[in-house]
Amino acid sequence: MRRTLGRRSALRSLAGALAATLVLAVAACGGDDGGGGTDAAQAGPNGVDDGSELTLWTRAPLEKQAKLLVDAYNASHQNKVSLTVVPNDDYVAKVGAAAGSGGLPDLFAADIVYVPNWVSQGLFQDLSSNINGLSFKDQINKGHLSAGTLDGKPHVLPFVLDLSMLFWNKQLFKDAGLDPEKGPTTLEEYADAAKKIQALKKDGVYGTAAGLNCGGCLVFTWFPSMWAGGAEVMSPDGKESKLADDTAQKVYSTWADLWKSGAVLPSSAGETGPTWTAAFTEGKVGLMFYPATLLSSTPFEAGVSGIPGPGGGASTFVGGDGIGVSKDSKKAAQAWNFLSWMMSEDAQVEVLAKNKDVVSRADLASNKYATADPRLVTINQVAGQGDTPVALNFQQAFNAPNSPWLTLVRNQVLNGKGDLQKDNEEITAVLQQ
Repeated sequence: MRRTLGRRSALRSLAGALAATLVLAVAACGGDDGGGGTDAAQAGPNGVDDGSELTLWTRAPLEKQAKLLVDAYNASHQNKVSLTVVPNDDYVAKVGAAAGSGGLPDLFAADIVYVPNWVSQGLFQDLSSNINGLSFKDQINKGHLSAGTLDGKPHVLPFVLDLSMLFWNKQLFKDAGLDPEKGPTTLEEYADAAKKIQALKKDGVYGTAAGLNCGGCLVFTWFPSMWAGGAEVMSPDGKESKLADDTAQKVYSTWADLWKSGAVLPSSAGETGPTWTAAFTEGKVGLMFYPATLLSSTPFEAGVSGIPGPGGGASTFVGGDGIGVSKDSKKAAQAWNFLSWMMSEDAQVEVLAKNKDVVSRADLASNKYATADPRLVTINQVAGQGDTPVALNFQQAFNAPNSPWLTLVRNQVLNGKGDLQKDNEEITAVLQQ
């Protein structure tokens, strides 16, 4: 079982050293002193519910979960939250512009890989006294808490957990003579299953698919194969890429072979993210690494397991979004009321688990909705074997269009060329900027 807290102390020290400079830069662009108004910590463990109007931003991939949470909160509280959903590709720029002009909403969510950078820049208010006062603090997902912690002070809570999992189409497995109740347990078995489904020669059906022009999709789905195989993707301080080691090379070569065999959906080569899961949802792909948040909207019988590595193992990328109170909010106590409710059993179980989403508290993992669907039990179990990688320059190194990570993958899988060591060094160079 992987742990995410112990290996981050060096990164936190670096973030602490940068924080003062970055916060001053934000303040010079129009930020205030941390929100004003009633301090969340002075308002009691549940914050203030006095009929205030609150604003919340989230990115489009988590629109469904965000609407469910906001609607449930608004129906049961005097405070009302107004939700703004922003296209994924526009979100970082929108947050950056608002941060510079003092125009951030009361609450905003962030892809967990961006959280360390935004916390270090002072975009979120310190919630340490509030979070430390929760009786179930030790049960909250540690990867998300760690990503938002600076100098020992947590600034965000998990908004929605999104795990990368192996999904397979049970009917296509059956058609190909595979056991529909048992997924591949190694990356080699995964490739074999994809080729067998491809051999069915069904019109428009492919063995597997991936977002091969989407750096974020690839870290979400391929890092777990490396972790499952016992490898690390970065040094503990998030400053050195380890994506040229033996395990990583086995991942690339497996996918390169799948691509050459014709078992990968051809449009995967140009897939930049918005529709990278669509073909599987439409029943046109046999198996793929897929977001757990889409379980409830998958319209056919699908099997679910952890993502395997070369030779075995299982892991997941514990992704999704963290959420906190912005530096610009004047309603911190009211915003905390939403956050404290969001972590309650009522919200975690009766809103998220009921919708087949993963809960953010370990003590609620075996809830009535999860135990009714063995796939949810599997997802909750694999969550403990996953990781949430942290690096201050994660976006530039991995997620950005034309990132060095994306160049490395495309060279290894699609182009059949490129100097792997050099491409890996390019990632390290960005991580160290």
